[in-house]
Amino acid sequence: MEKKFLVEDYMVRNIVTIPPDFTIEEATEKLISTEFHGLPVVENGHLIGFITAKELLRAASNPKSRVKDIIRRGTITVSPKMSIDDATRVLFRYGLRNLPVVDERDNLVGMISNIDIVRSHIEKATPNKVLMVKTFLESKNQVRINVRRKVVPIESLRPTQHEIYADELRGRQHEIKRGLVEPIIVIQKNDHFVVVDGHHRVLAAKNMGVKQFSAFVLEPEVQIDLGMEKSAEERGLRTMDDVEIIEGSRHPFVEITTRLLRD
Repeated sequence: MEKKFLVEDYMVRNIVTIPPDFTIEEATEKLISTEFHGLPVVENGHLIGFITAKELLRAASNPKSRVKDIIRRGTITVSPKMSIDDATRVLFRYGLRNLPVVDERDNLVGMISNIDIVRSHIEKATPNKVLMVKTFLESKNQVRINVRRKVVPIESLRPTQHEIYADELRGRQHEIKRGLVEPIIVIQKNDHFVVVDGHHRVLAAKNMGVKQFSAFVLEPEVQIDLGMEKSAEERGLRTMDDVEIIEGSRHPFVEITTRLLRD
């Protein structure tokens, strides 16, 4: 049965809030210091409203007025147990970027944003790739393969890709910092794991000082010879440090278009 992803699986729990007695000036300074487009207004732990950058801009001519004087009481919210798909529909229907998450007592417990929704959908796509690899290996080797979700040590990973692109590496580091930790796909061997998918993610994490990474681990019931591992060994690939990082050339799946302005 397919796992149902919930808001609580992806919501941000470390929330920046402001009290209703904040001045417009104080609220604006607070918002500028964050990466958000709006802030929940909270009193005694209870959500009473939400203020956006646009609302603050409209009130900028009265910097000493209070947030409580310009916000609408109440706001659209979701619950931690709501499915990600339903939360996506709420964001889409009302044209919102962020949604406060409240419990049954109206206590603010998190925030869910468009970025979190995108992250959930990227991560939900991974199991399909896992199934494709599993089916291929079972058919080719006539062996049953079990799949488990684990956290694996990066030092135990063996690469099968001899080069990666620096621009994509930096992009993956940015994703990890923003909370997108898409699991890699590996095959269990006796004392190591062979990386099938996720070289950029692994090296991005390694360069950030991360020691382990979330993975879908394919476990054959008997050991099988992997052509990809043999080819990697012939290239001298034994650890992730052996993978070459290509500078000055863009990842083939990433297109960057620059529009030049003419006089």
